[in-house]
Amino acid sequence: MANILDGKELARKIRSNIKLDVEKLISEKGVTPGLRIVQVGNREDSNVYVRTKLKFAQELGMNASIIKLPDTVTESELIHKIHELNDDPLAHGIIVQLPLDCKTKITTFNVTNAVIPEKDVDGINDVNAGRLARGQFKKCFVSCTPAGCMELIKSTGINITGLDAVVLGRSTIVGSPMANLLTWHDATVTICHSRTRSLKEKILLADILVAAVGVPELVKGDWLKPGAIVIDVGISAVPDATKKKGQRLVGDVDYLDCAKKASWITPVPGGVGPMTVAMLLSNTVESCKQFSNNNHHLQSGFGLSYSTLMSIKNLAKKIRF
Repeated sequence: MANILDGKELARKIRSNIKLDVEKLISEKGVTPGLRIVQVGNREDSNVYVRTKLKFAQELGMNASIIKLPDTVTESELIHKIHELNDDPLAHGIIVQLPLDCKTKITTFNVTNAVIPEKDVDGINDVNAGRLARGQFKKCFVSCTPAGCMELIKSTGINITGLDAVVLGRSTIVGSPMANLLTWHDATVTICHSRTRSLKEKILLADILVAAVGVPELVKGDWLKPGAIVIDVGISAVPDATKKKGQRLVGDVDYLDCAKKASWITPVPGGVGPMTVAMLLSNTVESCKQFSNNNHHLQSGFGLSYSTLMSIKNLAKKIRF
């Protein structure tokens, strides 16, 4: 049977180190890392995720809060709120809880890009994503779930260099940045998705498999190369009459079947999920360090606030020469 990659335990160790960093920032710099979570609407799954992030952030001594907006909020109102947070010196990290639960038409792309790169601790702003694609790790925040997956892979002690990796899924939040991370850690990466032919044959070649497609128990044990490292990002509820709630949570891989073939495997739940939150908090503390050291400035120019500059730019678009 495979060794279990315990995300809860690794996340606990990471949070312990974060707590020391927070205490040091408070005592030596007089600043407290600030995290602002913007939530639109009232999806119950989002409520659970937001409460978890807030709980751990506050336990580490961070200044964390939720900004809840009604499901009737417009795109312009939401972006205006984000601009206010961009200008707030007490907010070092800003995340917009996805998916948006709204009755109005809002383009998620516009909203996530409204967060300035220096405060985009979710790592999904186009600037951060572009820098990651070019391997500029010191100049970007890495998307939290892929960053957590990479920490889990590293924790096996196996040298990634030269290994064949398959990323199952190409989303902008997990699949694509995961492929970038593995590439810049010298793995040879294949991205598979819904249009991929001979999927099983491609996965059979993988020394490392990261599954992130949201299809319950898609990957079976006979799809795996013996000794593969399996990172399961997926989480879905499937019917189970033996459970009190009538359902159970599973990942994108058939855990019991794949554990017979893999060398390392993440459980669901308790694998990638806790690591995602830990990396979010880590990014927030890093942002606070950068701002407190004056290594990063709002990219506004001429000493103007970000929202002020954006207002000037929007005004300029209306002027015809």
